[in-house]
Amino acid sequence: MVRVRKLNKKDAQNLALIANNKNISDNLRDLFPHPYTLKDAEWFIDFSNKESLDHRWAIEYHCEFSGIIGLHVKDDVYAQNLELGYWLGEQYWGKSIMTQAIDLVLKIGFSEIGCHRIYASVFSFNKASFRVLEKCGFKNEGISEEAIFKNGSF
Repeated sequence: MVRVRKLNKKDAQNLALIANNKNISDNLRDLFPHPYTLKDAEWFIDFSNKESLDHRWAIEYHCEFSGIIGLHVKDDVYAQNLELGYWLGEQYWGKSIMTQAIDLVLKIGFSEIGCHRIYASVFSFNKASFRVLEKCGFKNEGISEEAIFKNGSF
C-alpha cells in the first residue's frame, strides 16, 4: 500500500539513510546533496514544513518511509503550472510505488490545489522515470539536447 503524507521530524533518520545514495543523487538536480547527512534531512524537513506555495510529502510503502514527492509552484506566465519532482529509495525501485504516489499527487494537484497543468523533467538516461510518467498519463513534449550539465558532462 502506498500513501503520501506530510513530512515530520521523525522522518529525519530514515530520510538521511535512504537519501545518502549516489544512484539517487545522480538522478536529481545538484541542490540534492551527496553525501546526504542527518543535518541535510533535518534542514529539508524544516524547510518543507514552513509556509510555502510548494507542496512536499513523504512517500510511504507499507507504512515505511520510502521517498519524497513534491509539486512546485511556478510563477508569472507559468502560474497555472506545477512541476512534479520525486525520488524513491533504491531498495523500493521496481515495485510500482512511484506510479501510485504520482497518481495520488496528481489528484491533489488538480483537485485540491487547482492547477491547470503538471509537468516533470527527466534526465535522458533515466528510462525508468520516463516509463513511470508515461504510465501516469504524461506525454513527452520534447527533448532538450545538452541542456543539463551533471557530474561533469552534458
